[in-house]
Amino acid sequence: MVTAFDVPADKLIPKIAEELKKVESIAPPDWAAYVKTGRHREKSPVENDWWHTRAAAVLRKIYVEGPVGTTRLAAMFGGRADRGSKPNKAVRGSRSISRVTVQQLEKGQLVQKQKDGGRVVTPKGRKMIDAMSTQILKDMAAQNPELTKYL
Repeated sequence: MVTAFDVPADKLIPKIAEELKKVESIAPPDWAAYVKTGRHREKSPVENDWWHTRAAAVLRKIYVEGPVGTTRLAAMFGGRADRGSKPNKAVRGSRSISRVTVQQLEKGQLVQKQKDGGRVVTPKGRKMIDAMSTQILKDMAAQNPELTKYL
């Protein structure tokens, strides 16, 4: 069985984003057009559908990293803040974006809360990600026949 661990993230995330556009509960909030994704960024995202791409990346991160909370997700999407003449410093990304994205994924029944804290992917979300991974690996196997042994 092919999982998200078997395919590159740069091919998986756009496919998941396209699938998430079909889910009604996942939509960018009104403020998404004006917000920066963290204090380490100078400008807001240029892409129009960046919200769905971020939601797909968050879903993949939850799938791969196991039970994870919004603070750890914000840290994963953080970066290095330019502090002028002082040395750069690692900072978290926006916790609001992480929190709202996870809440929308919960409404779409792709993620659920765990007793001990954090979120995990539901069977419905796992099925969607595994199906996308299988499709990507089949496309890659068409170009490289050596990969057919993994199908």
